[in-house]
Amino acid sequence: MKKLIDVYPYRKTVGFVEFLILKRSTDKIYANEWRMVGGKVEEGETYWEAALRELDEELSEKPLQFWTVPSVNTFYEHKTDTIHHIPVFAARLESGDYRIKLNDEHSGYLWITSSQIDEYIYWPEQKRLMRLIENILTHQRISPEWIIDLK
Repeated sequence: MKKLIDVYPYRKTVGFVEFLILKRSTDKIYANEWRMVGGKVEEGETYWEAALRELDEELSEKPLQFWTVPSVNTFYEHKTDTIHHIPVFAARLESGDYRIKLNDEHSGYLWITSSQIDEYIYWPEQKRLMRLIENILTHQRISPEWIIDLK
């Protein structure tokens, strides 16, 4: 069974948390959908190492802060008859758009607030996870145990 990860890039602005969402290219799985960073864990990688690699591959970004979200993205894939339990990570990025460099998996990106989630995100679990991350950030409750030291 393939091992997968999800990464939710965000930035904090005055009074808001904004999520970076990516529009999938027309020739890729989930074509033209707005999504977070995601991918497969490669041989010999931990889930969190795969999440950092995917963030770098898809955005050419290194996070200012990187942490594991205390929840998982769970869904059933009928084509493979597989129930996926996907670890979720949050990655705080610098606020400037000048840094974002998309790879060929994506055709565009947007920064959105929680009030725009329903407009762009289809998957119920992704919506739930974005709102959970915003809640954790808004109430400044990132547990030290969740933070992954990148030094």
